[in-house]
Amino acid sequence: MAEKIDQSNLIVNYLPQSMTQDEIQSLFSSCGKVISCKLVRDKNSHHSLGYAFVKYEDVADANKAISSLNGLRLQSKVIKVSYARPSSAAIKNANLYVSGLPLHYTHQDLDNLFGQYGAIITSKVLYDGNGVSRGVGFVRYDKRNEAEAAILALNKTLPNGFQAQLTVKFANTPNQKSQSSENSDYTDIQQSYGGPMRHQSSSVRYSPMAANDSPANSNSNNWCIFIYNLPQDAEDSLLYQLFAPYGAINNVKLIRELNSKKCKGYGFVNMVNYEEAYNAILHLNGYDVGENRLLQVSFKNNSKKTSNR
Repeated sequence: MAEKIDQSNLIVNYLPQSMTQDEIQSLFSSCGKVISCKLVRDKNSHHSLGYAFVKYEDVADANKAISSLNGLRLQSKVIKVSYARPSSAAIKNANLYVSGLPLHYTHQDLDNLFGQYGAIITSKVLYDGNGVSRGVGFVRYDKRNEAEAAILALNKTLPNGFQAQLTVKFANTPNQKSQSSENSDYTDIQQSYGGPMRHQSSSVRYSPMAANDSPANSNSNNWCIFIYNLPQDAEDSLLYQLFAPYGAINNVKLIRELNSKKCKGYGFVNMVNYEEAYNAILHLNGYDVGENRLLQVSFKNNSKKTSNR
């Protein structure tokens, strides 16, 4: 049975990060009366996630918006406007995490590679602060079975033009407890991949929680990483941005001042897989987050600190 789509309700993808909800509503109001506009934001950092929902009073105006605004270039983005789909089990959890991408790959290249397995709602390549690709990205399909088909066809393959093996697996959403049955098949870490972040030399590598090499974990699906020397204005999204390229994350936590709510300078990331957590530590310990602030990253362990160094 075909799902019924409300043709007055639209989803807008690939919005510029800086675009506000009011600006989106103003743009789409040029096509007709908008009765609601919702820019989707990260619930912790409140940063835009790059997509929004726009609902018109009249279906004809929604169709006009699709024909007029789909493919419109805004800043460095080309937006995609289409009918929003009703929520159902068939379309949930259809987001894929992809690593091992060539550095020249764009989201359009992702669409070309993954589009043969189903309808792509959105795709994204992650870049560092200098605009250099991290070699990782995300692809969201219309339906979960399309995402499954892409994993079966592309995971652990070497497509034409690739120098590193491609890794394709289901992406964890923030604060979502990963299902071990899902991750067990797709947790291989590519040791040959140098990682998305540039880090400093190992001359400054002290971590106050690294009294020994024995990591603390409550179970084999949760490996806790301690991160020290974070900036005061850090948000949870920074930890996701840093660690997500290395593997599945259970959750992150910044430790904040009680009154000012500013970061105290440290936090924790819980990752699903030991090898991925270990690889993240190797690449991010000593990473410069700006103003010569070098991160100190290690497994959290159960030993008590004996020094306040």
